[in-house]
Amino acid sequence: MAGVLDSVDQHTRLAGCNRLELLLFRIGGLQRYGINVFKVREVLECPSLRSIPYGHHAVRGLTHLRGRTMPVIDMGRVLGQPLPEDVRGLYVVITEFNRSTQGFLVTGVDRIVNMNWEEVQPPPITGAASYITAITQVDGSLVEIIDVEKVLSEVCPMSLGVSGELSSRGARGGARLPVLVVDDSGVARSMVARTLEQLGIRCILANSGREGLTLLKQWASEGMPICERLALVVTDIEMPEMDGYTLTSEIKKDDRLKALHVILHSSVSGNFNDALAKRVGADQFLPKFRPDELARAVLDQVDASRSPDAGKA
Repeated sequence: MAGVLDSVDQHTRLAGCNRLELLLFRIGGLQRYGINVFKVREVLECPSLRSIPYGHHAVRGLTHLRGRTMPVIDMGRVLGQPLPEDVRGLYVVITEFNRSTQGFLVTGVDRIVNMNWEEVQPPPITGAASYITAITQVDGSLVEIIDVEKVLSEVCPMSLGVSGELSSRGARGGARLPVLVVDDSGVARSMVARTLEQLGIRCILANSGREGLTLLKQWASEGMPICERLALVVTDIEMPEMDGYTLTSEIKKDDRLKALHVILHSSVSGNFNDALAKRVGADQFLPKFRPDELARAVLDQVDASRSPDAGKA
């Protein structure tokens, strides 16, 4: 397993080019699953775990690694494919996203594959019970990409309530233009929508960058200035068909759309994403998920979009 992620830092050049790299892993059997390399910190043989009384059934225990204590989530239990009770010989994929660190217990890790987001498609079956956010083909066989945000939201649920100050500010604002929310994760779309609904802001939802861009171009073709129809765009980065970097770039190079304020809202944080956000023309980058932080950023722009100078290029 040593060396599987040794070159991860070299792969960051792919971001912003509608490309991604997936770490492929197995949870028993032949089916392979994938997770974006940018969420992965390292892979190691499963260390000793300390059990958590009365914890979530999918959490096999806690481990202490590199100065951090983190839960180890059994992906077999999440997906209904039980892994052995004896964790010796199993592996842990250490991930960092949504401002938290956790391990995913798997039976084995295959390799890293490089591909274009256009090769990644939405799953044929969706719904509240699905943990698959996208699918692709590698070596002629299906790879299912796990909705790790959904997994984390169920195992370690977070509050979506906004502060009283922001809620009151939202109530005082009166009618506001809607916000376009673009995210392939149903859980993430719901979290954003529920946060903004507390401010009295209506959301229009799209589940991929391509769908979001199609909507925007359709509205622009109807003749009304886009900033009189929409306050801003809040978009995820990792999405099938077209990622958020590419969506932002397409918006900013279209004269009819470029005045739109775009917030890149990603589960993967860090200076790297800040730099890329600026490079593709995004107006703001926000790591997921702090309701007040998102609410304040959206309120600021929604209110600004009603000013006399809003929407001027």
